[in-house]
Amino acid sequence: MRSSRGVEVADIFRQYGPDYRKSHRVPRTHRRAMSAIEACRTSLLGGHKDECDTCGHLRISYNSCRNRHCPKCQFLRKEKWIEARTEDLLPIRYFHVVFTIPAELNPLVFSNQKVAYNLLFRSVSETLLTLSHDPKHLGARTGFIGILHTWGQNLMDHPHVHCIVTGGGLSPEGIRWVSCRKNFFIHVKVLSALFKPKFLAYLKDSFQSGDLIFPGAIGYLKDPDVFKGFIRQLKQKKWVVYCKPPFNGVEGVLQYLSRYTHRIAISNHRILKLEDGKVSFLWRDYSDGDKEKIMTLDADEFIRRFLLHVLPDRFVKIRHYGLLANRNRTDNIALCRELLGSCKTETKDKDLPLTWQEHLLKVSGVDVTKCPVCKKGTMVMVEVLHPLRCNGPPEKC
Repeated sequence: MRSSRGVEVADIFRQYGPDYRKSHRVPRTHRRAMSAIEACRTSLLGGHKDECDTCGHLRISYNSCRNRHCPKCQFLRKEKWIEARTEDLLPIRYFHVVFTIPAELNPLVFSNQKVAYNLLFRSVSETLLTLSHDPKHLGARTGFIGILHTWGQNLMDHPHVHCIVTGGGLSPEGIRWVSCRKNFFIHVKVLSALFKPKFLAYLKDSFQSGDLIFPGAIGYLKDPDVFKGFIRQLKQKKWVVYCKPPFNGVEGVLQYLSRYTHRIAISNHRILKLEDGKVSFLWRDYSDGDKEKIMTLDADEFIRRFLLHVLPDRFVKIRHYGLLANRNRTDNIALCRELLGSCKTETKDKDLPLTWQEHLLKVSGVDVTKCPVCKKGTMVMVEVLHPLRCNGPPEKC
């Protein structure tokens, strides 16, 4: 099965999703994500019909599902988010710090996603805030954005948090800007040495409070003595934290944000083919010199791996801390700019929000209002197409 536009995740779900749902226990959140992706930009969701006011060309456009796990629904949402963040950026260095957990934790984390991911964010944020406040390291209040990613290039579970951290911060009294040493934030061994015990302490607390569940293959961890032994083993493991070189100015930060903030486990352009019940896709093998390779999986396994990364309902995967925390961000940024001698660039027409067509033209140069046939006329909506009514799953509509 392959169309002129290439294979998409939606194609795989439509063809193999029904059997997968019959043969596996699929949580409601996963079913909703699958159904949304299958229905995205089809008559199931309705749309509208446009007509060129010059040549009469007709075009039907179907609505997007807007599900955050859909490969086709992230572009404009990402661009609007980045545009908002642009106003917060300061003329300073920014560092990229990544916190990972040992693979031995993955089964427990997957079965307790909401609890475990919140513990991960809490441990990461407290580690960065505590060490940056410490005069031995920086002695200032920094700001950072934390972004949860749950996958590796092979689609297996690999929870980790990317942090974009200000290269400095406000002094404790809030009257001066304290800069990091050139090209250096805080040593990764120091970050790891605090992050590991924090996470394990919070995980132990969650066990004692009964917040964790232990289904199936991890049922043996229910025993308190076994869980204590599990924690002891994790203490012996190396917990990897790494800090990349500073971004190349504000432009480097924006380039990173545009690539990573609203990513999902796999984009459609990485999928090469779907043949004989197998999916082939591109991936990078970081353990082999970052080489690009082709991986082929049974469709059933591809779907399983994709669904590993469907987040709990209403879970916030991008969070702001310190100077960038939502409550006082505007005032903090204004004070930092004053201390740095930087003026904020005024945004024109701030009170006039752009339509999605205007925003798409602004960020991509694509003008969807112009006729693609005569190149002169304007496409005018002539009919609203209501969603297709169906009482069954998408594959039966």
